[in-house]
Amino acid sequence: MKSGVLIGTVALLMSGSAAFAQQTPPVKPMGDQGSTKAVNDQKPSADQHFVTDAAVGGMAEVELGKLAADKAANADVKKFGQRMADDHGKANDELKSLAQSRQITLPSAIDAKHKATIDRLSKLSGEAFDRAYVEEMLKDHQKDVAAFRTESKSGKDPEVKAWAGKTLPTLEEHLKMVQDLNRTAVGTSGVKKP
Repeated sequence: MKSGVLIGTVALLMSGSAAFAQQTPPVKPMGDQGSTKAVNDQKPSADQHFVTDAAVGGMAEVELGKLAADKAANADVKKFGQRMADDHGKANDELKSLAQSRQITLPSAIDAKHKATIDRLSKLSGEAFDRAYVEEMLKDHQKDVAAFRTESKSGKDPEVKAWAGKTLPTLEEHLKMVQDLNRTAVGTSGVKKP
């Protein structure tokens, strides 16, 4: 009797787990009212691209910030790296919640381009690391500020647009900080000396 109940329970669990393992039905993309087409069949919106790009960039900023906090020779560069890890980690958490509410699937790992940058910088040390890191942060934050400014002004999804506008002042502050580091901490002014 006990073996019959056990076999029945196992069979029930197995049939339930097979049903559970089936893929969940596709979710509708943002702003799609009434369409039954799967998300994968539709072209992602500019807002979705922005969110995905921000997620990848944010993950890279955290990793690079941790690297700088660990490897930088200059104390100000170390401090800036830690600030990047902290601020972008917080923004990443907010973005995860936003993406979930908007049914946007975020990448779970850094893309190849950012991975190559992390690998390249991880092989440097001392002043060479500091210069390369600051240069990378300068280029990155110039692009980020432009992208977040554009999204905060012309994004179509109100929640994504609001998040971009809320995050923009922090990115502008980061840009100013890294510009100052570029002039003082790593000994460059952005202008070639004669």
